[in-house]
Amino acid sequence: MTDLLVKLYDLPDQRPQLAAMAEKDIFVQRAMASEKKLVVGWVQNRFGEGWAAECDVAFARQPIACMIAVSGGQLAGFACHDSTCRNFFGPIGIDPASRQKGIGRAVLLATLHAMAHAGYAYAIIGGAGPMAFFEKCVGAFPIAGSTPGIYRPTIKKL
Repeated sequence: MTDLLVKLYDLPDQRPQLAAMAEKDIFVQRAMASEKKLVVGWVQNRFGEGWAAECDVAFARQPIACMIAVSGGQLAGFACHDSTCRNFFGPIGIDPASRQKGIGRAVLLATLHAMAHAGYAYAIIGGAGPMAFFEKCVGAFPIAGSTPGIYRPTIKKL
């Protein structure tokens, strides 16, 4: 999969998206240390060990580099940054039952704005899956020659 580049100095305003989520009783916020086991376990159960490991690393950062979407007291989605590499966005995952509600866009914007606030001018979306989503939401564009990028297979499971 190809890596994408995002200009963080040219992001859409996140406030309208976050307000639209709040109207639906969905809140996007930075995860707290006390939520680590719940969030990492949730990610592992829905998206696997690899993403759970990256999410775990996001909790080791200060400030924590994981945004979560909460609906009715339950996790609905998450997004991390600076996990696999510095200046990398991802992973991002939305619970299948919560998709098509704008949550993906909300956690994407909140996370990228946090990266911009931390001083990054650009973000790399490593091994982007739904490229059209990132292109539409934040104007991301492919980085030529970035396949397979840093995600080359290195260790085989026994």
